[in-house]
Amino acid sequence: MTTVAVIDFETTGMSPDTGGRATEIGVVLLRDGDVVDRYQSLMNAGAWVPPFIEALTGISNEMLRAAPPVERVMAEAADFVGDVPLVAHNAAFDRRFWDAELARIGRPRRQEFACTLLLSRRVHPEAPSHRLGSLVEFHGLPVAGRHHRALADAEMAASLLRHMCETLARRFGLARVTHELLREIQAVPRKRMEDCIAQHRLRHPTGPRERRASGDSLPEGRLHLAPQPTRLRTVAELDIVPGERLALRHGADEPQLVGQPQGQAADAP
Repeated sequence: MTTVAVIDFETTGMSPDTGGRATEIGVVLLRDGDVVDRYQSLMNAGAWVPPFIEALTGISNEMLRAAPPVERVMAEAADFVGDVPLVAHNAAFDRRFWDAELARIGRPRRQEFACTLLLSRRVHPEAPSHRLGSLVEFHGLPVAGRHHRALADAEMAASLLRHMCETLARRFGLARVTHELLREIQAVPRKRMEDCIAQHRLRHPTGPRERRASGDSLPEGRLHLAPQPTRLRTVAELDIVPGERLALRHGADEPQLVGQPQGQAADAP
């Protein structure tokens, strides 16, 4: 699998079209199935969090008042992702907020989304539910933290994506499962998945090749979660502090907070 960015938003509502705003973003970068980098931040969009949303996510209005401004966080997240293809669980939801929040700072989306929910319906129709938490339990995948927190959900969606890519590779003898192939599979009915893969093989007779120079590096974010290759990490609920970024330091047993709350940082822009 090529490098992809798995993202998740927490928000004040179901759609930006009805006034919903983003409150938190989590991004996990996967390269060939391994987690190589992470980014997470709360963000203050000046929006009110309804009580039922606070009960669902644990994100309060008080936490957001101490968080960095949404414009800064979205610029950092976009720089962190760069041109890497995007993945989300129920991507229609996250795509709307990604597009809407980027549009507010004059930055268009530059890549397409693959959706682990649509893919699960085709690759694992036997699953009793295709909600993220249910799929994590059904496949015996690691629970990365509290559901409905952005980084934990992005971690679990990344784990689910890796599992499905391994399933597709094993089931159909694929040397590599690309983002392009995932988007083709999610766009066809489940009964046509085999035909879709067969047509993809005809267009790529030697197997899809990853177009990446050996010296290429992943985009860097100014404040982001440091690399932790080869394994997914549990992100405890209390590790995320309002207004600060969380860094999983190489070799550290526990996450370490870096930087200061935006209101206290002497060199904050």
